[in-house]
Amino acid sequence: MHGLDLINTSVLGALGCDMSVFLRYFPAAETMYEVFVALAIGLILLIWIWNLVKNFGLGLGTEAEDPVKLSIRSVLFILLAYYANEIVDLVLGIGGTPYDWIMNSALPSLDFASFNSVMLTIIGVCASGAVTIIVLILVLILAWNYLKLLFEAAERYVLLGILVYTAPVAFAMGSSQATSNIFRSWCRMFGGQIFLLLMNAWCLRLFVSMVGSFISNPLSI
Repeated sequence: MHGLDLINTSVLGALGCDMSVFLRYFPAAETMYEVFVALAIGLILLIWIWNLVKNFGLGLGTEAEDPVKLSIRSVLFILLAYYANEIVDLVLGIGGTPYDWIMNSALPSLDFASFNSVMLTIIGVCASGAVTIIVLILVLILAWNYLKLLFEAAERYVLLGILVYTAPVAFAMGSSQATSNIFRSWCRMFGGQIFLLLMNAWCLRLFVSMVGSFISNPLSI
């Protein structure tokens, strides 16, 4: 149970919309970010040239975008890909604000060891040994599901970091109507991961409040 307390403290301290912890464990992501920026700009230029060739060179009757709109769109998304880091940081700052509100709320402290002791004391007074074993099993099941929720939140944090540091390539896909659906899917995934991370934090804090209240006043349950 004390080991579970240690895992709980470590994971909750690492989660959030701040990518500093992600970079601490995956420092190569920041180094390779410039590669993705260069790749994104190259893809935009390639898509731009290909669509211009379809407009003026091939004449095969294939559908092509308006060259003026295509040029404006390509220049716009080159700028977006180049400044993707600042744009993503702005979105993370907006999503991180409610996350900080959730995590910094004043709640009873979570201590699984104390929770286990309280359960043992209550059951030891009012129940037989067989019932005590059953309750201990239930407590372990509860702790195991809480641990799985912690790991799920950590997995979402890692996935969010991957989306952040591959953002320039996603912006490159928005430079053409043919690939814009990929960019829209990335935007939905990015926003969805931030929202699910908020929901994970909310569920974790609900569990913390339940266990903390039970430890502080076990007779009220």
